[in-house]
Amino acid sequence: MSVATAFEKAKAENRAALVGYLPAGFPSVTGAVEAARAMVDGGCDVIEIGLPYTDPLMDGPTIQDAVHRSLTGGTRLADVFATVEAVAATGAATLVMTYWNPVDRYGVERFARELRDAGGSGLITPDLTPEEGQEWLDVADAYDLDKVFLVALSSTEERIEKIVDVCRGFVYAASLMGVTGARSAIDTGAPGLVARTKAHTSLPVGLGLGVSTGAQAAEVAGFADGVIVGSAFIRRLLDAPTLADGLRDAHALAEELAEGVRARA
Repeated sequence: MSVATAFEKAKAENRAALVGYLPAGFPSVTGAVEAARAMVDGGCDVIEIGLPYTDPLMDGPTIQDAVHRSLTGGTRLADVFATVEAVAATGAATLVMTYWNPVDRYGVERFARELRDAGGSGLITPDLTPEEGQEWLDVADAYDLDKVFLVALSSTEERIEKIVDVCRGFVYAASLMGVTGARSAIDTGAPGLVARTKAHTSLPVGLGLGVSTGAQAAEVAGFADGVIVGSAFIRRLLDAPTLADGLRDAHALAEELAEGVRARA
């Protein structure tokens, strides 16, 4: 399934799409595949597979912990593509989320070709700007891959327009719920960011801001087209005494969040 199809399906069902994130190789290469499958089975429409990076400065501590474990476990790019292939086989739209340097070093066209061949839908590139991304934009078009860039609370109207103009699939709106998750999405200004973004594009807008409960998912689903959840899934796996327990917990969380995006608070 393509990303566009996943969002269209959710819209037709009068709900937001549920997007789950998990780094490749965490808690192990096979464990990541099993966890992603559990997330899909629990209700995730789209899965973002993180490419482990040695210096993940834009990630929070939970994701950094998972990425560190993945790297110390020996995860390589071949494992990332194998994970994408296995997850895409579930029928869920599957993207890779990555800092740009690994793609650049691997070779942009080579990366795009192998991602497409694995069944991947495209890339989310949090540290790549449209001005610096022309090679990726050209190659992505050549290989029919989605290009997902990020907008933030600090983005100006001019910046948002420039970013959404080069996106395909959806636009990633990045905000912050707060360390404890005690604040609501309304408190963060997230609805305003989504509204500002929607004013410049007909693409779906997915929001990532630290959602960890069904109630929070319902709140975000009230104004965003997609609810993006990463740290909460990782935390379930980190806290579980065994992989089997972690898989059950990840599945249960996906079910709770899937109910939330259907509630639309």
